[in-house]
Amino acid sequence: ANVQRELVKIKNHFMWDVPEILLFFSDSVNFRKKIFPSYKGHRNRKKPCGYRRVISELAEQYGVIRMPTLEADDAMGIYATENPGNIIVSPDKDMRQIPGKLFNMDELIEITEEEGRQWHLIQTLAGDQTDGYSGVPGIGIKRAVTLFGECGYSWDTVVKAFTDKDLTEEDALINARLAKILTNKEYDSNKRTVIPWCPTDASDRTDNGAKLQAEKKDIITIFLALQKQNFCLANTVSNLVTQWPNHPSTTHEVP
Repeated sequence: ANVQRELVKIKNHFMWDVPEILLFFSDSVNFRKKIFPSYKGHRNRKKPCGYRRVISELAEQYGVIRMPTLEADDAMGIYATENPGNIIVSPDKDMRQIPGKLFNMDELIEITEEEGRQWHLIQTLAGDQTDGYSGVPGIGIKRAVTLFGECGYSWDTVVKAFTDKDLTEEDALINARLAKILTNKEYDSNKRTVIPWCPTDASDRTDNGAKLQAEKKDIITIFLALQKQNFCLANTVSNLVTQWPNHPSTTHEVP
């Protein structure tokens, strides 16, 4: 009954429309635990009595979506970016990463792709004690916003914040992957697998850290293809590989 009342409140907020409601639930398996085994480790409480029965009853009246190994936030992010024009309803600040419309239970806001990318980097630094990843010690949301305002929204800024606290770039990457709410760009719907988030080369561009890094072998393939077409290239394959930034691969499964 309480769930139904809350859903009615949400419907009533959108009096100018008759919304179709989709409900998202987390899977019992969480892909983030492969990245960081202690993720949400302090949340060992069992689900409330009747939890599954409530979901089953809701599924009789509404669309219910639960995706393998994903949290509800990720499923919403993927669905919203695959089907633009929908409204995400959630008070969770994590959802500010997802471009589009968000109703945070107080107001309806529009989030741009740039704002979503920036919020992801902010959360990478700030961490989330509730979810069990710490970010950079001593940095919260406000300090992170100030730091990016001074130094630019870039992976360089993220890494420097971590290394200034005697942490590593690997620590930064783990926190970034834990913080990232998935979109359709980070999920292979055919294989039903997560595509690991990876940073691009560091720069002051606000979109830095959101695109996937090409693999070395892709560049080698391009190089060899050009060579076969009788193009004269100055670099050798070995030089090209040596000079190519050593970023993590994007085509492997989540570690």
